Amino acid sequence: MSLASIYSRRTRLLNHLFLGYTGPPFYIRVPSWSWRSTPSSNPAFTLIFTSPEALNTLLQNPTEIGLGEAFVSGRLDVEGDIFSAFDVAEWLLSRHTGGGRRVLAQFIHDYFLLLNWVTQGPRHSMRRDAAAVSYHYDLPVEFYEPWLGSTLLYSAAYFRNGTNELDQAQEDKLDLICRKLELGPGDRFIDIGCGWGSLAIYAASRYGARTRGITISRSQARVAARRISAAHLGGLCFVENRDYRDALSLPYRFDKVASVGMFEHVGVRDLPNYFRIARDLLRPGGVFLNSGIVRSANSPRRKESFIDQYVFPDGELPTLSEELRAAEEAGLEIRDVESLREHYACTLRLWVKNLQANTPDLLKTVSERTLRTWLLYMAGSVAAFERGDISVCQVLLRRPDGRQNVQLRTRENWYVDDRGESHCPAA
Repeated sequence: MSLASIYSRRTRLLNHLFLGYTGPPFYIRVPSWSWRSTPSSNPAFTLIFTSPEALNTLLQNPTEIGLGEAFVSGRLDVEGDIFSAFDVAEWLLSRHTGGGRRVLAQFIHDYFLLLNWVTQGPRHSMRRDAAAVSYHYDLPVEFYEPWLGSTLLYSAAYFRNGTNELDQAQEDKLDLICRKLELGPGDRFIDIGCGWGSLAIYAASRYGARTRGITISRSQARVAARRISAAHLGGLCFVENRDYRDALSLPYRFDKVASVGMFEHVGVRDLPNYFRIARDLLRPGGVFLNSGIVRSANSPRRKESFIDQYVFPDGELPTLSEELRAAEEAGLEIRDVESLREHYACTLRLWVKNLQANTPDLLKTVSERTLRTWLLYMAGSVAAFERGDISVCQVLLRRPDGRQNVQLRTRENWYVDDRGESHCPAA
């Protein structure tokens, strides 16, 4: 077959495949050949394939894992707006949902579940959760610092106005959490899944709370201990390597509890136990703020997930209704629910921008494959948040104390310093 015939056939295939596509215009480029989705428009991005074989394989049988693997291995690259490229990925995946492929995807999914069970124990056992968290979080802290910023916060920032940069927005998030909890001097406060200790340090240094952080990442606990020492907060703040299921063995109960970006690792089946433990950690009348990513009830859980295999092993997103039901059934009163979906999308855009800006330095710490995995995962998460497939919600809960309480409460004290409409500085 002549080259002209091959190119003509490839063009017809792509024209048919993207018939009806209304997303951002784009190019596809392989060696010695290219194709435009809309000939009359400038492209928002270009998909670059290293070979015609890579293009053929991915377009004829695309899967989330296959597309992701092609990107992290370098067989597929994106030039231009990487966020817009996910419109093409969604288009391809939505058009390839045949029954045979679903059976294969389920087989692959079940195989990995069995392999993990044999090597690390049942899903969401303490041993296997520790291995999953270590897989994601125990990269050198030097990898995270350039793109997370000085706060070392790996969760949604809070953009009070359009001029806030990432560090300020992250500090504003910490302050919002402390205000919602009504933290004060002397309060006993525990941060479940404390990461590198940022919230615990902030609560101790700014609000005078006696803080404790727990994490099952040994690496994070070591970094947090160094940061606490550098801040001269050893008498007021402490972080340790401990699973939340072992926290009830602590010798006292707490006035305030927070968990930020951790309950995504708990698992829907174990949510009732998670909230029971949080309740039992609180003294009667104490308050718990749970902040985490939830899945839209209209967004089905994907069996064949790039994130589950390459980024968050065993991660599982509940719906907001599943979260609230589990909290109430555990005996906690729901006091407030706030979605910060757009704030997480904006945060992720800034993280991606920082990853791209610091690529040469980051490659001194991790492999190119690892860096591309994180870039793809975070850029894809932007698309999911902006579509509304997932959101992040701060849920404020209280352990009842049996007393009548008629004191009126409003949100004004939380937002008293906010200034009008907020816009993402990365947009």
